[in-house]
Amino acid sequence: MRIAVTGIEGQVARSLAERAAFSEGIELVRLGRPELDLCDRASVSRSIAKARPDLVVSAAAYTAVDRAEDEPDLAMAVNAAGAGAVARAARDAGAPVIHLSTDYVFAGDADRSYRETDATGPITVYGRSKLAGEEGIATENPDHIILRTAWVYSPFGHNFVRTMLRLAAARDEISVVSDQVGNPTSALDIADAILHLSRLLSSGRAPSGIYHLAGTDETSWSGFAEHIFSISGDVGGPSSRVIPISSADYPAKARRPSNSRLDTSKFADAFGWRAPDWRISSAAVVRRLFSEV
Repeated sequence: MRIAVTGIEGQVARSLAERAAFSEGIELVRLGRPELDLCDRASVSRSIAKARPDLVVSAAAYTAVDRAEDEPDLAMAVNAAGAGAVARAARDAGAPVIHLSTDYVFAGDADRSYRETDATGPITVYGRSKLAGEEGIATENPDHIILRTAWVYSPFGHNFVRTMLRLAAARDEISVVSDQVGNPTSALDIADAILHLSRLLSSGRAPSGIYHLAGTDETSWSGFAEHIFSISGDVGGPSSRVIPISSADYPAKARRPSNSRLDTSKFADAFGWRAPDWRISSAAVVRRLFSEV
């Protein structure tokens, strides 16, 4: 199977490239700027047509949550119109599309994990742009799977795990928000799930729709940081004392959802796959990062 993925340097694209290298029968084509620019519909169509994909993974996005408040037009151009262009180009190529979305499409005020059937209500420009992207995907390509995920980290790029380890190398104490909860999700696990889906899609056993895909079990940001430092300390890496603080003590331009928990039962029931416990996956990433130093 030939898979085209957008976002050359993104966490999911890089994780897919790594996993695909060890997956028999998978050929991965990574598409990104300047050849593919999500703000240029023609370049999207041209790049995907040239790739001749059996499946398109729409992983590129505008993810600067705070900056999006000042750049709403750009966020919408990339996350909404750009996502729609990818889906249309995939349809024109005769390929299904898997699109990565986010928990930010919800308000974050529920008292339980969000299900796919729950009402959306984004509270940020980023969230609104991603919700519009979901709508564009569904409109432009009926053969689609939208994967909402949350709190993504990996050995690559900018993410919470790498930031915490960098800060711990310089500080004895780190203040981390304790009143936001979610499911830490390894991009490597997302890549494994996508490859699992690709095999089902090739046999026509993956129904279109919206699914939640996230790490199993939940924690707070401060709980996540404590786990990172526990694993890092065990292998001789940097470790700091975590000082739990409230969201009010860590102001940001864009308000974060208090509840980012996603119920992944639908994905597990439909596709027979569930992400590992977040503690296991994050421990593996921390150990890998330390071993690569």
